Amino acid sequence: MLRILLGLLLKLLFRVKLRGDPSVFVNRRTLVVANHESFIDGVLLGLSMPVDAVYVVHKQIADRPVFRFLLSFVPHLAVESTSPLAIKQIIKLVETGQPVVIFPEGRITRTGSLMKVYDGAAFVAAKTGATIVPVRIDGAARSYFGRLAGIYPLKAFPKVTISIQDRRTIPMPELPTAKQRRRRAGELMRRILLDMLVNSRPERTIYDAFLDGMTTFGPHYELVEDIRLHEESYGSLLRTSLGLQRALTRHTRPDEVVGVLTPSAAPTMALLLALSSGRRIPAMLNYTAGADGLQAACTAAAIRTIVTSRAFLEKAKLTPIVEKIDGIRLLFLEDLKNDLTASDKLWVVWHVLFPRCAAVPQTPQDPGVVLFTSGSEGKPKGVVHSHASVLANVAQIRAVADFTPLDKFMMALPLFHSFGLTCGVLLPLVSGCKVFLYPNPLHYKIIPELVYDRNCTVLFGTSTFLGNYAKHAHPYDFGRLRYVVAGAEKLSAEVHDTWMEKFGIRILEGYGVTECAPVVAVNVPMACKTGTVGQLLPGITYELEAVPGIESAGALHVKGPNVMSGYYLFDQPGVIQQAQSIGSGWYATGDIVEIDDEGYVHIRGRIKRFAKIAGEMISLEVVEKLAKAAAPGFAHAASTRPDAAKGEALVLFTTAPDLQRGQLLAAAKAAGAPELAVPRTIRHVKQIPLLGSGKTDYVTLKQMAEQETAQENVVTEDAGA
Repeated sequence: MLRILLGLLLKLLFRVKLRGDPSVFVNRRTLVVANHESFIDGVLLGLSMPVDAVYVVHKQIADRPVFRFLLSFVPHLAVESTSPLAIKQIIKLVETGQPVVIFPEGRITRTGSLMKVYDGAAFVAAKTGATIVPVRIDGAARSYFGRLAGIYPLKAFPKVTISIQDRRTIPMPELPTAKQRRRRAGELMRRILLDMLVNSRPERTIYDAFLDGMTTFGPHYELVEDIRLHEESYGSLLRTSLGLQRALTRHTRPDEVVGVLTPSAAPTMALLLALSSGRRIPAMLNYTAGADGLQAACTAAAIRTIVTSRAFLEKAKLTPIVEKIDGIRLLFLEDLKNDLTASDKLWVVWHVLFPRCAAVPQTPQDPGVVLFTSGSEGKPKGVVHSHASVLANVAQIRAVADFTPLDKFMMALPLFHSFGLTCGVLLPLVSGCKVFLYPNPLHYKIIPELVYDRNCTVLFGTSTFLGNYAKHAHPYDFGRLRYVVAGAEKLSAEVHDTWMEKFGIRILEGYGVTECAPVVAVNVPMACKTGTVGQLLPGITYELEAVPGIESAGALHVKGPNVMSGYYLFDQPGVIQQAQSIGSGWYATGDIVEIDDEGYVHIRGRIKRFAKIAGEMISLEVVEKLAKAAAPGFAHAASTRPDAAKGEALVLFTTAPDLQRGQLLAAAKAAGAPELAVPRTIRHVKQIPLLGSGKTDYVTLKQMAEQETAQENVVTEDAGA
């Protein structure tokens, strides 16, 4: 009777909600694994789950009087984690057929994210052949029974959700030693728990996620800072976004794709929320793309209205460029603010009190944002992401990285870049991590100083940008950084080594594509291997398609909740087109990768960045590596041109004024590369053309290489005449 009353009391106080299929607990042998959020996790599960199970508890916890009382209401096995007999006890218990519950982390989270996963539970599952049932506890960590005091706001009785996931298994790994088998099983258990965190995420819109963040941290919580050195809180962002939503309602219609041409600053974040809550679809325009690039983007996404700022256009000298775009109406933030009437302001005041009433009804699967591919290999395409897909990527990142509200991000990447949008806007809105938005990543001297001055702990950038920051930074500027994450281009060994030597910081390289919102894989402190881009994020499955001429690697196809809805294409404006791949929901990345036995991803190059010379496949990245080895400290980029004899010929563009083919041949011999990978044509240039995102502009390079071919043909014809 007392057990029933205690169960009802806990369910009432914590408003426990149980989700999932209870039939997954019916197995010959069942091992329930759960994340560990608080001291009362076992009691919450024991009194809420529809299965009688034995709970494995640390002996030191079980011996405390208050927990001894609570544990008396649930069957449990107290074990000493340091004892070699503990695993044998648990194995015997599982083999009896009674469901067993264990917390593989072994300790309560101190970050809100997954802690280190011990391999004991995984070894038990592999040894006994038990069916694993993952169970996610969400909310208990924010109670006073958790260990997040000083990190997250705590509540006496927060709402708790218990999510039951699908069955999983861990077969005993086939490795030579018991230590290796146990370790590999532990890695598989960690993947199961990470997948559990992602699969149990709530389905919501961007605006709803923002409001949930405000509910957690409060309207006065200061979230974002920009070049004005003025901090905006959840509440001030809400007020600004409501005012913009009200003003934009008169100029746009629901489900319209609206261009956003604004810098990386707090008002841009408010504008995105305004469009999202009003069921308008923000399209993040690349203001470095020039008139032709902007026109192509507007045509592809059928954009008729662009929201921008006069001050921004004037300061960035974009006014002449924007005036060249045909069929576009410009709305200026300065005018929208002045257009608000007294009734509009009353509407804003009312909805500040009841913000969820301001949202125009929509679903998480509706289009949430449009991003544009970099155009590094062709005309930019509009990538349509739903609310669910971009927020799924945020959940995937949070599952593997222990970002907390104590962190402050430095985001100098532009928000039209998918990396900048996800990590500079959406991740902070959801997680409460503070962010400093800076409008120009090319200010190499200013950004390190701001990282130091504003006490930033996380820095995102590309290899090129990080290399230049390191050149101008004082060794103490980056003293508070916990994470430095590189993406968008391959991390050079030189930049990696410079950061280690000068700052003692290991750069964590990741890999992503705009079509995946964008992060696909990333190194994190808990799982890092130099020379790779890390392991695939939880929730992502993959296939490798064989490519003729390339061994031990294949074309990467991925499927997951973060994959886009489709494309807006230039030749079919305003119509969402599905990407061609191996099946529904899959995306062909166009990258050649190798995935090793531990799940780490090695990027070998892009399919389009391989040259076929005399029947052999030559990676253009290998060509660039040879140039880097022959002339370190300079920039290099490889392209191709048609060749009548061998099909294609290599063209190397370099800023090294004295680089000759003989040096490249020596570098190739030292690296064991074939002579076919050594270009016969070397073009010396003052600088390598770059896109606004910092990536190499391979389209321009290709045109330059082909122009050379045309010139050679003219010379040949003249000679023949």
